[in-house]
Amino acid sequence: MSQRLILFSRYPTAGRSKTRLIPALGPEGAADLQRQLTEWTVFTAHRWQARSPQTEVLIATSGGTPEDWQQWLGAVEVQPQAEGDLGDRLHQAFQAAQQAGKNRTVIIGCDCPSITPDHLTAAFQALETADVVLGPATDGGYWLIGLRQPQARLFQDIDWGSDRVLAQTLQAAQAADLQVAQLEPLSDLDRPEDLDLWQPQPQLSVIITTLNEAANLPHTLASIGDAPVETLVVDGGSQDETVAIAKTWGAKVIPSPAGRGRQFNQGVAAAHGSLLLFLHGDTRLPPQFFNHVVQTLQSPKVVAGAFQLQIDSTDWRLRWVERGVRWRSRWLQQPYGDQALFLRRERWRAIGGFSTGPLLEDYRLVRQLRRQGRIAIAPAAVTTSARRWQKRGVLQTTLLNQLILLGHHCGLSDQRLANWYHH
Repeated sequence: MSQRLILFSRYPTAGRSKTRLIPALGPEGAADLQRQLTEWTVFTAHRWQARSPQTEVLIATSGGTPEDWQQWLGAVEVQPQAEGDLGDRLHQAFQAAQQAGKNRTVIIGCDCPSITPDHLTAAFQALETADVVLGPATDGGYWLIGLRQPQARLFQDIDWGSDRVLAQTLQAAQAADLQVAQLEPLSDLDRPEDLDLWQPQPQLSVIITTLNEAANLPHTLASIGDAPVETLVVDGGSQDETVAIAKTWGAKVIPSPAGRGRQFNQGVAAAHGSLLLFLHGDTRLPPQFFNHVVQTLQSPKVVAGAFQLQIDSTDWRLRWVERGVRWRSRWLQQPYGDQALFLRRERWRAIGGFSTGPLLEDYRLVRQLRRQGRIAIAPAAVTTSARRWQKRGVLQTTLLNQLILLGHHCGLSDQRLANWYHH
């Protein structure tokens, strides 16, 4: 089965984007709303694509160059819209999909903020039996149309922009003897009275680094649950079932050379969220983690955040380790990577991302962040594997960690410190 999801969108240019909203928002405000809605729709599409990796996602663009779009939205596939009215452009998009070998194609706009991954799943499932799937809009149009093959009659003699679009399309489908499936009605955001439909949505990408984490990864992914996030697993060359498990759970898998800093950087390059959460493959997130991230980053003085640490062991000595971590994180503002660091994408970009040496990538990142503002600790704990302490011993592991930090500040090479860590 070959499928394509196409997002129709216009480049956010003042005076040319969301023109019907200019009286209410002004040219710049209308363009900014276009930008926000497009980013949210792209984010939603890529969350859904993780569930359906065989489906191609591309943006049918109006305005801007491909380079403009990719600089704005990252690694996205773009295709300029054809010439003509909306019907011509839709029909030619379906024709291009058929020529590319796609036997199910769905098109959505970027002005319906209520679209979810479940809606997209329902649309493609409907095309298993129906010739046409439509998502009715409350203004008389439609927010989604899907076809198994191009149907020119559906786009002819339609009063585009009117409240008759859906009715005329259904009449054309009936005349062509096409079987139609309809999804639930949703509202587009086209007019000033529609503005209450939109509240800027936080877009969170959870980036997980793995290397032979088959035993722990299912628990890590299960802790994400159904939170509205994009999940990426950046794998450093696992030889076990890690990659297969990640795909089974619907995560997007990114291959990478091994090295946690390098893997995290690769993940950010493929992510679409405006907020980034960095998670180790053996660490589980707490309930309501999404809300904790959003609330923690709301303060303008906070440049990044992390969670409290809980170690998955009944060993009483590790309770003392947890207390030490709590003190270090709150009073020194120095959480480490196993506490699931999170921050805004623009902040990550401003500091240049993670270092790519063999260790201390999280320590260096946090030190840079502390120079720029406060690192807040969320009122919930991640749960991380106790294997490091179990392998070497609680006291030995704690002393080794402190020795590595001391060696780093004394100017010892990362490679030498890494040799200490791994032996």
